[in-house]
Order: sequence, then C-alpha cells, then structure tokens
Amino acid sequence: MVLVIDVGNTNITCGVFDKDNIRRTFRMMSQTARTSDEYGIALLSMLDVGGIKKENLTGVIIASVVPNVMHALVGSIIKYLDKRPYIVGPGIKTGIHITADNPKELGPDRIVDIVAAYTLYGGPTLVIDFGTATTYDLVDEDANFGVGITAPGMRIAAKALWEDTARLPEIEIKKPASILARETITSMQAGLVYGQIGQTKYIIEQVKKESGFTECKVVATGGLGRMISEETEEIDIYDPLLTLKGLKILYDKNRRTKPDIGGYEEDGTNDG
Repeated sequence: MVLVIDVGNTNITCGVFDKDNIRRTFRMMSQTARTSDEYGIALLSMLDVGGIKKENLTGVIIASVVPNVMHALVGSIIKYLDKRPYIVGPGIKTGIHITADNPKELGPDRIVDIVAAYTLYGGPTLVIDFGTATTYDLVDEDANFGVGITAPGMRIAAKALWEDTARLPEIEIKKPASILARETITSMQAGLVYGQIGQTKYIIEQVKKESGFTECKVVATGGLGRMISEETEEIDIYDPLLTLKGLKILYDKNRRTKPDIGGYEEDGTNDG
C-alpha cells in the first residue's frame, strides 16, 4: 500500500492506495501548526480508523505548496511510519516536458494534476483545479506543459467580500436558485458562483482559441469543482481524486530510485 499526501493551502489530503485502487482518504487542516509528534500521531490514528496497519505501507509520497509544514511532516513520517517519503519537486521523474519560462516557479500540485490528467486522459488536455486558487493548465499531445492561468478561488473571493467590507456577512458558497438575487446573502452567492461559471467558460474558450487545440479535453478537480462542472458544458470530466491519483502515478514512476527528502531527515529537533 502507498500513502499519498497533498499539502494544500487549506487542507492536507491523504489517500491510501492498494495497487491502483484508492482504499481510504482523509484530511486535516494545513493552517494549524503541528509538531512532528502531532503529525505522526494524527497519521497513525487516521490509518487505524481506516483499518490500515503502518507495516502494510510500502511507501509515501508528498506534494506540498506549504513549505513551513514540511520539516515536521516529513520528520513524522520517518519517525512514526518508518518511511523516507518521495517529495514532488526538482529531480523527480514526471514524464512531462515542462516548457514554461520559469519551471521552478510551478507549484508541485499543478505538476501532479498534469501528470494525472495526461496519463489517465491523454492530451491535449486542459486541467482546472478549483482549490484555494483556481488554476488552468494545458498539456499537449506530446506531454509538453508550459501554459497556465491562475485566478483567485471562490473561497478567496468570498473571504475578501466579508473581510474587506463592513456590512457583508460570511456566507456558504453555493449556487442560489436564481441569479436575480433579492437579498444580500443570495446576491453574494450569485456573484461568486455565476462569476466563477462565467470565468471558467471564457477561459476555456480563449485557451482553445489561442492554442489551436479546439478539441482538447477539459478535466476538472478540486473541492468546488463539482458544482462548477455541473453548470459548465465545456468541462468534460470531473475527477475529485485527480491529485491523489497523480501522486500514485509519480510514486510508481520513481519507486526504483532512492527518495531525496532534501534535508528533512528526522533528527529529534524538527518540531516546527
């Protein structure tokens, strides 16, 4: 079994794969500071609830966009799971040719999504991840990836509304019955959700037009992706587990090499 860990700006999402089948998923908040011991105990507890013994894990792989949790998280895996994890970053085999001007600036999560989408669905494919940010990444039929668009996610936009205005309340993000809102909460929901739908449709249209890939497949993922996918004919596939699948694919590509954990070795002091 393989433990895959996606450290996002909001949540740490974990999955356990038994061969190519995902057996269990679980989450914890990434914005909560934890020591390596706290991470280790949390991981062991969640594995135990899922009926998974740590002795049955053959490996671990991590993709993270939150650098300040990595020392404690990697230390916890070494100390409590007795595994040296693979970390998605420079040097890891992906099978994708990154043609962006500054490849080192690309988030590991975007690389993972591209690997998963290309491996599972082929190319050209436009991958949309509705996460903390909404990202649009294009991979062609020859596995070249160099085009991406980044926009504020709906949660960021919603937070800006209620934190930066004096009288707008905190709301649930959901699609209202009509765009013709008659009071404050539904007017905010209409702006957020219909605004995201409109943005999504327009960016897909422009990417296809300017790239020339008019028949490219559009694959969406991310927590709010289902809601937008259901309202957007331009999205062909919604895959909520795309990132976890991509991590497993990368683990399989790299498992015959020694993990490079980049100085995160457990030394008894990595409790940040």
